[in-house]
Amino acid sequence: MAKTKKAALPVILITNDDSINAPGIKALVEAVKDLGRVVVVAPDKPQSGMGHAITIGHPLRMHKVHYMDGVEAYSCSGTPVDCVKIAVDKILHRKPDICLSGINHGANHSINVIYSGTMSAAMEAAIENIPSIGFSLLDFSMEADFSASKVYVKKIVQKVLSQKKIKHLLFNVNIPAVDETLIKGIKVCKQAYAKYEEAFLERKDPTGRKYYWLTGEFVNYDAGKDTDVWALKNNYISLVPVQFDLTNYTLKKQIETNWKF
Repeated sequence: MAKTKKAALPVILITNDDSINAPGIKALVEAVKDLGRVVVVAPDKPQSGMGHAITIGHPLRMHKVHYMDGVEAYSCSGTPVDCVKIAVDKILHRKPDICLSGINHGANHSINVIYSGTMSAAMEAAIENIPSIGFSLLDFSMEADFSASKVYVKKIVQKVLSQKKIKHLLFNVNIPAVDETLIKGIKVCKQAYAKYEEAFLERKDPTGRKYYWLTGEFVNYDAGKDTDVWALKNNYISLVPVQFDLTNYTLKKQIETNWKF
C-alpha cells in the first residue's frame, strides 16, 4: 500500500513595526510557533507611524539573528513593508501561507490603520494575495502583559489556516489590555470614525531654536455599537476585515449619475 504523503507545514511570516527586539513580536512568535514553520523578518529599529513607506534610493541591509529555538529570524534596516517584500523575494523565495504583523504595542483601531506600520506590513502581504492579520494590544508599555493576546492570536490564526483561502484576506485585530477572564470574546466590527484632534506644541531647544511636538486628543465621532472602538471599550477583541481598495463606490455612482463633464 502506498504511503500517504504528509502535508507540508504552513509557512508563517512574522513582522512588526516596533522592531525585532520588541516584546510584542516575541509574544506573537510564541503564540503560533507550533502551527507551522515560522520565519521572522522585522525592522532593526522602531518604525511606528511609517504607514506604507518603502525604501527607495538607499540600500537595504539584512542580518540573520538568533531568536528562539526552531525560528528563523532576520533583522532588516528597512520599513515594515520592506520586510515583507524582501522576505518573500530573498528569504522564502515563495509566498508564505499567512503573514502576521505585531503584536503592536498600542492601539491600531479606527483612523490609526492609515498610519500604522503594523497594518501596512499586513496590507502589503494582502496585496500579494497572502492572507494577513495585524495584531495590536492596547498597551504601549514595553512591560505589557501579552498572555491573553497569545491565546486569542492562536485561535484566530488557526481559524484562518483551517479555512479555504479567501482572496486578499486582511484582518485588523485589536485586543483590550485586560485580564483574559475579562475578555468577552471576539467581535467582528467596522472601523469607527474616530481620530486624533491634533495640535503642535511649540518649544525651544537649548540653543533657543524653535521646534514642534505633536500632541493630540483621541475623539470618537461614531456612536455605533458595531465599531472597533465600542468593542474594545466593552472588553471585546475587535476584528475588522480591511481592504486596500480605497474607491468610494457610493460617491462614484453619484458622480456618474449626476455630474456632467
